[in-house]
Amino acid sequence: MKLIPEIQAARGEIQTLRRTIHANPELRYEEAQTASLVAKTLAGWGIEVHEGIGKTGVVGVLKRGTGTKSIGLRADMDALPIHELNTFDHRSKNEGKMHACGHDGHTAMLLGAAQHLAKEGDFDGTVVFIFQPAEEGGAGAKAMIEDGLFTRFPVDAVFGIHNWPGMPAGNFGVTEGPIMASSNEFRIEIKGVGSHAALPHNGRDPVFTAVQIANGLQSIITRNKKPLDTAVLSITQIHAGDAVNVVPDEAWLAGTVRTFTTETLDLIEARMRKIVQSTAEAYDCSVEITFHRNYPPTINSSEEARFAASVMKEMVGDEHVDDAVEPTMGAEDFSFMLLAKPGCYAFLGNGDGGHREAGHGAGPCMLHNASYDFNDDLLPIGSTYWVRLAQRFLAAE
Repeated sequence: MKLIPEIQAARGEIQTLRRTIHANPELRYEEAQTASLVAKTLAGWGIEVHEGIGKTGVVGVLKRGTGTKSIGLRADMDALPIHELNTFDHRSKNEGKMHACGHDGHTAMLLGAAQHLAKEGDFDGTVVFIFQPAEEGGAGAKAMIEDGLFTRFPVDAVFGIHNWPGMPAGNFGVTEGPIMASSNEFRIEIKGVGSHAALPHNGRDPVFTAVQIANGLQSIITRNKKPLDTAVLSITQIHAGDAVNVVPDEAWLAGTVRTFTTETLDLIEARMRKIVQSTAEAYDCSVEITFHRNYPPTINSSEEARFAASVMKEMVGDEHVDDAVEPTMGAEDFSFMLLAKPGCYAFLGNGDGGHREAGHGAGPCMLHNASYDFNDDLLPIGSTYWVRLAQRFLAAE
């Protein structure tokens, strides 16, 4: 593994920043303290700082030489509304809030890269350090873009990375094309006519109708969508009634749809609307469906994905890079940045949880788990990756 010695020497400082952020988690669009820490740290290294982009986002700009190329490097800063089960010293001080997805580590890795590039200055062009708020359901990437991120700080390509539990620590995963799915949610409200449960013929049963709709929706996945077009339609909530002997007036169900392409998503939404409406009419109920598209699929551009993989392989060796990693049906709002600019999103293995210090919770070290903790061994790896990526990108003709 070829790590930058100066970054390895600075690991303690970057680890302190990571654990400080972990101990003081802030939810989406509330990252005032984290953003202030990032801004002050960047400014202390002589990096040009811009705050309040997309409400609580921070951008650092570092220019060297006469090169006209520019690269964007992005890290997310927000935490999750989870009560932390860990009891080690850097556990959350904010009740009900926790860095359970490793955004503290992502921020620290990018800070480590910024520190090295600011001190060494061994590149020709512009590096834009993007510290994004509200990845967890708040579409902070979209908010930053709408606030002028890429017009005020133009980049030729943008890159992101996420730690990945279960993948060996220090291994990388990347792929051309889709790497994460779109995230979408729906709610179906059915109105019928209530009745005594012993006299169902006197009413129009919304519960029975909801069950038929639930069954019918799965036909979209098995009979309308091409088998090779990956998609998930999961009904996660069905609510109706308060008494065992009463057919209620209303019922509702809700869930999520995940796809790797917008075309497949368009098909699923259209078929959902038709099946829901037709089924409700068949049972003399009225219905209303709302379908909300949260995050589009995260789709890596081929050239940038191949470029990122080559940098990874130079660092850790071919055997530690999966350049055709299996995409996940999870979602990421870095997808908005990849709609605006070419770029690449990748995974960095976080290990199996054996790195956690005494006092960790009993659960697994998985994302969005109350016993999770970022693996600090990744800090110099991630920082070195960012530095080498920027240096090589800006040197390329």
